[in-house]
Amino acid sequence: MPPLRSTGPFPEAEHPEYAGQYRLEAVLGNGGMGVVHLATSASGLRLAVKVIHAEHAQDPEFRARFRQEVAAARRVSGAFTAPVVDADPDAGRPWMATLFIDGPTLADRVKRNGPLSPAELVRAGAGLAEALRDIHRAGVVHRDLKPSNVLLAADGPKVIDFGISRPTDSDLRTETGKLIGTPPFMAPEQFQRPREVGPAADVFALGAVLVHAATGRGPFDSDSPYIVAYQVVHNEPDLTGVPEQLVPLVARCLAKDPQARPTPYELMVALRASSPSSAYDTQAYIPAQRDPAPCESPVSAAPPEPSAAAKPAADAPATASPARRGGRRWAVAAAAFAVLAAGTAAVVALGDGTPAGDRTTPAAEQRFRPWNVPLRDGAVSGVPVCTADGGDALYCAAPGVGTARLDPADGTTVWTAKDRAAGGAAAQSDEGLVPHPAGGLLHVVTPDGDRYQALDPETGEVRRELDASGHPTLRAVGDTVLLVSDAGTVRAIDATTGEERWQERHGGPGTQWLSDPGGDGPALAATPSADGTSTLVSAVAPMSGELLWTERLPGSLTPVQLSGGMLYLLSAGPDGFTGAIVTLDTATGGRAVRSIPLTVPVDQAQATVAGRTVYISGSGGSLSAVDTARPGPGADGPELWRLETGVAHLSRPVTDGRAVYLSAADGRLLAVDARLGRITGQTGLRMSDDGSTFSALLPAPVAAHGKVYASAPDGSVFAVDAKDPARW
Repeated sequence: MPPLRSTGPFPEAEHPEYAGQYRLEAVLGNGGMGVVHLATSASGLRLAVKVIHAEHAQDPEFRARFRQEVAAARRVSGAFTAPVVDADPDAGRPWMATLFIDGPTLADRVKRNGPLSPAELVRAGAGLAEALRDIHRAGVVHRDLKPSNVLLAADGPKVIDFGISRPTDSDLRTETGKLIGTPPFMAPEQFQRPREVGPAADVFALGAVLVHAATGRGPFDSDSPYIVAYQVVHNEPDLTGVPEQLVPLVARCLAKDPQARPTPYELMVALRASSPSSAYDTQAYIPAQRDPAPCESPVSAAPPEPSAAAKPAADAPATASPARRGGRRWAVAAAAFAVLAAGTAAVVALGDGTPAGDRTTPAAEQRFRPWNVPLRDGAVSGVPVCTADGGDALYCAAPGVGTARLDPADGTTVWTAKDRAAGGAAAQSDEGLVPHPAGGLLHVVTPDGDRYQALDPETGEVRRELDASGHPTLRAVGDTVLLVSDAGTVRAIDATTGEERWQERHGGPGTQWLSDPGGDGPALAATPSADGTSTLVSAVAPMSGELLWTERLPGSLTPVQLSGGMLYLLSAGPDGFTGAIVTLDTATGGRAVRSIPLTVPVDQAQATVAGRTVYISGSGGSLSAVDTARPGPGADGPELWRLETGVAHLSRPVTDGRAVYLSAADGRLLAVDARLGRITGQTGLRMSDDGSTFSALLPAPVAAHGKVYASAPDGSVFAVDAKDPARW
């Protein structure tokens, strides 16, 4: 890794000292578009920072391309891509920071160590197929998938470099006379009809990548890019050396007709079937979970020095060296620019922070056995949303099923209040539909969002029912139930008698309501301004509907939780990334306000509060703990720890004080030590038998009764022992 040369504080310096707040330490790669640097965040997070060349920074068209690259990379952040940590496409020298992956490119791996074994090939292919599935679901076509744009990390392959990607609905088009891509891995339509390139082109590229990984060459190799282009369009691929069982599948990927190619999901299923023992071993893509000995260092300890793997010797094996980027780019016709691969996520061995004294004993395991029960209707798909009371009940609502009470001990269904709406809409993770115990009854909005019901918690009998059309969200404050419409109208109902106490309009479109179900404080509403530059926070008396106070705060704020008389909100910037936590003292009428900046902005942030600590998860798999009472910045700043789980599309976190729990889009439940920020356990996948059921929106798990209850994309609800996540 070469040191920086010609550094300086000025934008025109060959290697600037900083990109935003990140000090650039060493060069990882250099290409036609820019330079990728190694950097370290204030919290010790290792980053790959791509800085655009000074001459390109003055080109408005080039800036537009880079801005689109940043947007695409953010849209597809996930387990098999490089999560974007920060970016500034409008800076003097535009830059983008992603997590650093300590691993070689597929091109380097094959060059140094030869072709992959059949098992490695199948595993890599399955990971890349899943990456394409997620990329295409985000509405992006990569258009330049090739071995140098695939990094081999310990938890599976990562797809990088979205420099020439396009949203499927983009108005930006390839210029006449320019073909953008890398010929050996371009689909025929990229040469013939570049304006019509779609997701199938990425599947063609994946087929070519698999041939290269299996043989060390491409399916249309030639010394001339023009001959390569001709062969791609007119000739059959050379599949000599590809494992026999994979030849038909790879041939389908390389079909000339885009319609004849399999989808990424079909590839995943086929690769799994081709080698059941190892083809789709999802655990191979999950970061290492536990060190041999738990780490007992305090959370405020300084970050460790880079490991030997991060500073390889010159003769170190490829798997221990940072990814190299660059190399000769193919040029076709008038293709004028080269694209440099961005970096990705470091893979960390995570310790088990569970104290030895907290392990469950064999006797305890006999008292509680994990359970899993289906809670779905065959004709209606959806994810159940659940809540627990302080006693011995778990209540869940599910599309097509209605509301059910489950026994927390074994998952037995005590009763079901059937959803009478045939084919009701799937609630997915709408936590506004969570059942609420209050006033001796169980209050629900039916999964179709049309009716409010008060149920007998012992029998499930409907005690009363009201039309709730237009009021899809339910909140409980003490013995008052609030039905909130999308337009801001609120109906307050006595939880015990069913009497309507008041109906008022508070807020408007986009208003989000928050309450403390067990408290007697006000209900709080956060209403964004039309231009998104401010948020009006209102406090309403639940008994009377009286407006107690209002406070307009700068920024786009999302309410998170009421805790200890403080309202916690997340503050997002114009790019949608959360950059700060805002606290507001409700006892002062909202006049005492603090803003706590985050060390690293978070995309699609969700949070929970325990005491003064806020746990924040991001769509790319990040989880951090922030102590809002600590000063900052620096080592004693508010961020206690930050973890990259490698698992995308996490739910809102919850905590029982011992651990932080999150559900994943593939049905896994993760446990993270609340003090140390280390993964202590996770369950297996809970998808349909063919792996097709996947939910990007999952409700938060429920931690109660010494157990953790979670919902899965297959429509099931399951429970595990909170005391010993290592045994999940």
